[in-house]
Amino acid sequence: MAAKAGDNPDSLMTLATAFCLRNLRKTMCYQGYRNKLCLRSDIFLPSEICDKLFNTYMELVHTDSNFERQESFFQLFSDPRSTRLTRVQLREDFMRDRDLEAIRKQDLIELHLTYCNGLSARSLKTLTCFRETLVSLCLFGCSHIFYRKGAAPLASTEDSEEDEEEGPASRHALERDFNFQGFNRLRLLKLGGLPEEVDAETLLKPLQALTSLDLSGVQLPRTAFLTQWKDRLASLVLYNVDLSEELVNTVVELGNLRHLDISRESRRASKFKMTRKILTAIVQRLVNLVSLDISGHIMLDNCTVPHLEDAMGRPSIEPCKSSIYPFQELKRPLQFLGLYDTTLCNVTHIPAYKVTGSKNEDQVLNAIEAYTEFRPELAHRAINQLFDIARIQHCSQLLRALQLVIAALKCHKYDKSIQVTGSAALFYLTNTEYRSDQSVRLRREVIHVVLNGMEQYQEVTVQRNCCLTLCNFSIPEELEFQYSRVNLLLLKILEPARQDESIQRIAVHLCNALVCQVDNHHKEAVGRMGFVKTMLNLIQKKLQDRMCDQVMEFSWSALWNITDETPDNCQMFLNCRGMSLFLECLEEFPDKQELHRNMLGLLGNVAEVKALRPQLLTPQFITVFSNLLDSKADGIEVSYNACGVLSHIMFDGPEVWSMEEPRRDMVMDKMWDAIQSWDVSSRRNINYRSFEPILRLLPQGISPVSQHWATWALFNLVSVYPSKYCPLLIKEGGITLLEKVLELDSSQEETKDMASLLLMKFGFCLSCL
Repeated sequence: MAAKAGDNPDSLMTLATAFCLRNLRKTMCYQGYRNKLCLRSDIFLPSEICDKLFNTYMELVHTDSNFERQESFFQLFSDPRSTRLTRVQLREDFMRDRDLEAIRKQDLIELHLTYCNGLSARSLKTLTCFRETLVSLCLFGCSHIFYRKGAAPLASTEDSEEDEEEGPASRHALERDFNFQGFNRLRLLKLGGLPEEVDAETLLKPLQALTSLDLSGVQLPRTAFLTQWKDRLASLVLYNVDLSEELVNTVVELGNLRHLDISRESRRASKFKMTRKILTAIVQRLVNLVSLDISGHIMLDNCTVPHLEDAMGRPSIEPCKSSIYPFQELKRPLQFLGLYDTTLCNVTHIPAYKVTGSKNEDQVLNAIEAYTEFRPELAHRAINQLFDIARIQHCSQLLRALQLVIAALKCHKYDKSIQVTGSAALFYLTNTEYRSDQSVRLRREVIHVVLNGMEQYQEVTVQRNCCLTLCNFSIPEELEFQYSRVNLLLLKILEPARQDESIQRIAVHLCNALVCQVDNHHKEAVGRMGFVKTMLNLIQKKLQDRMCDQVMEFSWSALWNITDETPDNCQMFLNCRGMSLFLECLEEFPDKQELHRNMLGLLGNVAEVKALRPQLLTPQFITVFSNLLDSKADGIEVSYNACGVLSHIMFDGPEVWSMEEPRRDMVMDKMWDAIQSWDVSSRRNINYRSFEPILRLLPQGISPVSQHWATWALFNLVSVYPSKYCPLLIKEGGITLLEKVLELDSSQEETKDMASLLLMKFGFCLSCL
């Protein structure tokens, strides 16, 4: 059988790493002084393992809400005699100054800090500890790292040091003493988002050996200093840097450049116009170029061939056929060409193997891939375009699209715009049209990021998108591996303060599906989370609004499901005024057939619990159940369920019937009349997982009408659905109990006749299966 999309298993290294991190105290650590986590003395971890442990830990902290963070984790890597770190990647605000200090003795080769706004100038001092070994450094978006923490009061006590550690960096206390003196091995440097107060030229001057430099968003009042690397620099990123003729003239002097990025976020924010002359100069002077990004620039019309000429022939990547005049001078096609948010992405002949743009699915996916990590503002727009493709057209690169959207949602868990567009795209990428091509593992990854979004954002659009996406999965089967988590999130959505009707409707539907056809221990666990009370609160609110809508009906249906064979949940229903709400709903909505069926089905579950039946044995409730025996709502379902409730109550015997009205014999007569009025071949809107509550009513003489109801129920179900219910009847010993009915003198003749017919029909059905 062919593998489905995204079905490649994790490596043993990946699995072992995750296991160790989730079980640190059982694998390589012990609990030290003041509960501090300490590495066992007999352990030495080489760099391959240390790097994997360190970076996987940060990924789990960032993407897995069930993963437990360890305050002293970074301290495990403080001693290079037992741990060897070489490549570290840290993202978002989890990193603090003291965490970086904990690993200062390591000989780091790569250190990537991205959007680590918890770091201050104190970490610049720590950086100097790595100056002799560091080859690659990223400080992208670390906006506070060039500022000192607010001054501590007077003496430097232990407490004040802690306050300093946790306090925000002061935007006025610029660190002026740091530079890259001594970082002689540094070759790759990302300084995107460098504060305006920091002079890039002075900061970078000591770095003579750079081969890759990213100055995204950095203002460059002087540009000539870039020429100090003209013989070495292979990659230069100037994203969102204001271009000028001076800067362009400087860039084209960097003759060894292989990658040049002079793109912008949007054409609207640009005053600079990309002319044919400028593009020609870039192509002619930078002869080693294999990657160029000019996204977001205003392009003058004289850059492209006439429309008629452009439309001729099949699309080609050969430079000589290029629809963009300056690129006709390329000696070979570019490996990458960024044309996102430009008019050039729409031309036919583009001399590049990979192009970003918005013309087609391939360009859009390339844009998401290229811009997700450092340019969420562009990734957001590209994902929105992918959403339109999946919604209106057809996504032909499903696996790639899903993996890119998942990666974006993981990378930017705290970016609302990414979460909104990403969750919307996932809804269409996981629907029925694409489902058969997706592996279990890939769909589980989708569920993980959807639940992350639901946890992080209470905003209506994100919640709606996430709930709708979950509806694309087989419930409860595909959600069972996150069963408790998804239920908790849905119950939170359904808190009374929330008023969005569409989200309520979807969330209640999901809750109902999640408690249908699951084991009792799952139902009990969800009951303890407050499921019963939440549903009853919704019903109470709908009653106040005098509205019987899908939320009302789904809420009763969910209560019916969650109380099935779970006495504790039935008890919760009674404790939370469930019977009062039942009576109010009957009175307020006398003609709502499905509502009545759901409510009576639920009360049938309550009546199956012997200890709770006395709470149903009141004149008011018995009168209501007796009256509902005459109901024709939803076929026979309401009458059948009302009779079931009374059958269990009658089974407790005449001695518990302490009321004068209604009389027990009169109610039993009504039950006989109701059962005889039902069509035994009726198709049913009910699903039994077990016959045990029915079977217990067979071998007894206390209540012949209860015995007859049970016999009729089995006869109907086995006759209409033999393939489903014959095996269940055998499994639960029903044949023996039916034979017992024939032996009992107390059994009514019509009950015996039906039992005999059932045994004959059962034998026939069994031979046909």
